[in-house]
Amino acid sequence: MRAMVFDGNDSWLHDMQVPDPQPDAGQLLIDVHACGVCRTDLHLIDHELPHRRQPVIPGHEIVGTVAALGAGVAGFAVGDRVGVPWLGHTCGQCSYCTSARENLCDDPGFTGYTLDGGYAERTVADSRYCFHLPAQYSDIEAAPLLCAGLIGYRTLKMAGDARRIGIYGFGAAAHIVAQIARHQGRTVYAFTRPGDVDSQQFALRLGAAWAGASDAAPPDELDAALLFAPVGALVPLALKAVAKGGVVVCGGIHMTDIPSFPYAFLWGERRVVSVANLTREDGVAFMRLAAQTRLQIATTTYPLGDANRALDDLRTGKLTGAAVLSIG
Repeated sequence: MRAMVFDGNDSWLHDMQVPDPQPDAGQLLIDVHACGVCRTDLHLIDHELPHRRQPVIPGHEIVGTVAALGAGVAGFAVGDRVGVPWLGHTCGQCSYCTSARENLCDDPGFTGYTLDGGYAERTVADSRYCFHLPAQYSDIEAAPLLCAGLIGYRTLKMAGDARRIGIYGFGAAAHIVAQIARHQGRTVYAFTRPGDVDSQQFALRLGAAWAGASDAAPPDELDAALLFAPVGALVPLALKAVAKGGVVVCGGIHMTDIPSFPYAFLWGERRVVSVANLTREDGVAFMRLAAQTRLQIATTTYPLGDANRALDDLRTGKLTGAAVLSIG
């Protein structure tokens, strides 16, 4: 089968023919139809994450159909459409797994990082960590739900009942979470790179009450700020923008160093927290919400062989919404 492979030697994927995977017990063999291109993939390719496995096939926003079942699989049948997210395995035994915090598992497996992912014509995945997908979304539309949507949802959830939500970095995750926040009756303020008028207009079209540069002050104090841009310098800016008792939630797996800032920015019971991975409960809850709310998923589609171009477009900020590889 054809796959785009990261060998760890450079910041490039190699277009290769590799053996078809075979499903072990509990696994699904999946014909991949679409796979989202996530900033986490870019962090891997750009050597900003430790290389846990070399070589590896990236991609953890996978949509496809079940081609075969490993022994003991329940809840799926051949021909079912299925989604595969970032969290691909947990140990089930550590203190985090046994206290409903499997996202913090001590011995996890991550799709497209420690496990081969979806930049390929076929993949295998543990059926217990796969999801059925809402029928109203096409394969291309559904792919970003598997990480941009899920991590955005968990990031918003960590903001509690905050009503005034600032979103820093208006890309794939932000454009989905903004719609969820609006559906929940919250007010959204969008922060983009200075001068990125297109993204600001995009945010306004999706219902943001205000959109401006990341270094600008919003017209109102925020109750929470959600950071999707991997820029540590945004943390002090977000802290200045949130009201007393507010929270800054960092939604990415990687961020540049956070610069020092006056304690006064944090004082007043403001908090800075991070989001790590997701739980299967998150996935079930978010897919239910996505089925109830027809989200507008903005995508730019690339063929599998153009994965490097998609990653470069993400790297250079050329995208509005999400990049998705169309496969098969």
